[in-house]
Amino acid sequence: MKSSTTIPTANGRRYMIQLCKHFGHRVPATFNDREGEVVFEMGKVGLRAAPETLMIVAEAEAPEGLDRLEGVVASHLKRFAFREPDLAVDWRRAH
Repeated sequence: MKSSTTIPTANGRRYMIQLCKHFGHRVPATFNDREGEVVFEMGKVGLRAAPETLMIVAEAEAPEGLDRLEGVVASHLKRFAFREPDLAVDWRRAH
């Protein structure tokens, strides 16, 4: 199962790096200037930063795992993006 979101923000690179570093203390995480990946027990999350967006793709075997990935990533992103209170994380599920 897979879902994705593209978030309009000029801080995509910074948020991507923050997420990868934060989760990297607990689970495997890698990143460079434009892309990152975090591997959780329930699935993995890919991140891609562009000048005006942050794209996130979550993949999991089970719907429960995908729900959990979406929730964990969105809640942490919103915490890191506290200066952007209107930042919206709208997940779209692939069928």
